[in-house]
Amino acid sequence: MDNPLGDLDFRPRPNSDRPLLGLTVLVVEDSRYTSEALRLLCLRSGARIRRADCVASAERHLNVYRPSVGIVDLGLPDGSGQDVIARMAAMEPRVPIILGTSGDDPDAAETMCRAAGADGFLPKPLDSLAAFQAAILEHVPGCVLHGTPRPVEADLIAPDSIAFREDLAHAMDLLALDDPPLGYLRRFLIGVARSAHDATLEAEATRLGDGLPAAARVAMRGELSNRIQALQVPV
Repeated sequence: MDNPLGDLDFRPRPNSDRPLLGLTVLVVEDSRYTSEALRLLCLRSGARIRRADCVASAERHLNVYRPSVGIVDLGLPDGSGQDVIARMAAMEPRVPIILGTSGDDPDAAETMCRAAGADGFLPKPLDSLAAFQAAILEHVPGCVLHGTPRPVEADLIAPDSIAFREDLAHAMDLLALDDPPLGYLRRFLIGVARSAHDATLEAEATRLGDGLPAAARVAMRGELSNRIQALQVPV
């Protein structure tokens, strides 16, 4: 039988412990914390991971190779993840499996991803090994897996707090600009907060919007600074 995934060659073969063995996943995500979560998910699943943190970086990857799976965040610093999804879908041959992700309203975000050409959607937080594997395996033809049973693990992934601190520091740097990109920053922080299960930060980030007074930006930087200090490892 022809391989529906085109020229993908699964060597070594996937198995119940590493059901994504042989796949290369290109993660297009600007959050270090979310990227680290996806790195751990891929590692536990047997997949290789490559990372791009913006549209331009994703384009450089796609000009060199075709990943087996693309996981694309909608909110990127230099454009929309929808454009990256559309680019993956238009490649000849097409990227076999394209999944969108976002920390925004999942129904609206999924609609946007599918409209751009995605096969599925992964809502944040991305911390469930079983959900991650299932979202990809749903689109892997059975003839490729040769009847390999799907895993039923309920493990949750917990990225290192260093990546969370890096995201918070990045947000502080953006808030310090004379004209901070508040729309992008709002989406970025909401995604980071959901990934870190930080409901307070998510509520604060939701209030960010155009025309945020300078005093409010200073207050937000203070809140982020407090979180960074709380995450410091004692010497």
